[in-house]
Amino acid sequence: MSSVLRNFTALSCTFRPCFSRLSTGKTWVLDSEVRTLVLRVNPNRKCSEGGKFNQPVSAEFVARVSGVPTMARLPFQESADGLHAAFVGVPIDTGTSNRPGARFGPRQIRVESAMLRAYNSGTRAAPYESVKVADIGDVNVNLFDLKDTCKRIREAYRKIVATGCIPLTMGGDHTIAYPILQAVAEKYGPVGLVHVDAHADVSDVILGEKIGHGTPFRRCVEEGLLDCHRVVQIGLRGTGYSADAYEWSRSQGFRVVQAEDCWFKSLAPLMSEVRAQMGSGPVYLSFDIDALDPGFSPGTGTPEIAGLTPIQGVEIIRGCRGMNLVGCDLVEVSPAYDTTGNTALTGANLLFEMLCVLPMVKYY
Repeated sequence: MSSVLRNFTALSCTFRPCFSRLSTGKTWVLDSEVRTLVLRVNPNRKCSEGGKFNQPVSAEFVARVSGVPTMARLPFQESADGLHAAFVGVPIDTGTSNRPGARFGPRQIRVESAMLRAYNSGTRAAPYESVKVADIGDVNVNLFDLKDTCKRIREAYRKIVATGCIPLTMGGDHTIAYPILQAVAEKYGPVGLVHVDAHADVSDVILGEKIGHGTPFRRCVEEGLLDCHRVVQIGLRGTGYSADAYEWSRSQGFRVVQAEDCWFKSLAPLMSEVRAQMGSGPVYLSFDIDALDPGFSPGTGTPEIAGLTPIQGVEIIRGCRGMNLVGCDLVEVSPAYDTTGNTALTGANLLFEMLCVLPMVKYY
C-alpha cells in the first residue's frame, strides 16, 4: 500500500504498542500485526519541516476509534515546554449554578475531536505546519473545594504561560476563566477580552459566594486583569434579575452585543470592528458553548433559547485572526445532556478554529 504521509512522528508515540517505525530516506515503514504499510512522503505537502512540529495521527492510515484519545489526536506531553500552543483540560463543574456535568467536557471533547483533520478547508490554515502543539492533559483539580481548585488552575497556568506557550483550554465550567486570566495578566498585563456567551458572567455574589461560573469577569475587573475598553461580550440574552441585565458591563466600558443584534446576519462586519477595537495589545478569547442556541448545542448546563448559530460562532473565531491572542478557552460542555455527542463535537471544532487563528499560523 502506498500513499501520502506528511510526518508520522505522532503515530509512533501515540500508538507505540501497535507500531514500530523505520526510516529509509523518504520512505516510512510502519509494521503492525496485520500488515506492513510503506508510505511515501509527498514533498509537495511541505509539512514536516525537519520534524520540528507535531502532526496529528491521520485517519487515512489509523482508524479514528484506535488509540488513547488526545485532543485532535496530537501527541501527549506532560508540560508546555517547547510548545507554541497547548490544549489543556480543566474538568470542573463545582462552580455550576444549574445542571452539572461540565467536569466531563474535556474528556468528551477529546473523544469527538477524532473527527478533526490537519487543515482548515474554509480558511486554508495549516496550523501543524507552523505551530508546535500538543495535548498536555488536565489540571489536577479539587472537586470538593472550588477556591483550592482556582489556586491550582492559577499555578498550573503560570507555568504554561511562563514558557511563552498559548493555552487552548477545554472546560469545565466558566469559573475557570478567572484563575486562568490571573495567570495570563501576570505575564501580559491587562488583556482585551472577546467573550462569547449567553450570560455576562459579571454577577457579584451568587448564593453568598463570590466565586462561581456567573462571577468570573466581575472578579477580573476588580483585580485589574482586563483592559475594560477592549472587552466585547457577544451573544448575551435571556431573562434577567433586572430590566437591564447588562448595565454593569456597559458601565465598565465593555461593548455588549446582545443576541438580538446578531439575529439573521453575518457577524463578519462586527468582527472587523472588534479587531480595530482590540488593536495590537494582548487578547484573550473565552467561548461559552451556551452562546450557541441549544437547538445546536444542547449539552450545556445553563441553556438559553434564541442564540447564535454554529456558523456565527465560527465567524466570530475566524474574525479574531490578526489579533494578538495569548489564550483561548471553550467552556461549559456538559455531555450528559446531549447523547449525540454533537455539542462536544462542536466544541472540538471551535477549538480547532481557535488554533487556526493564533498569530503564528501559516495559511495557504
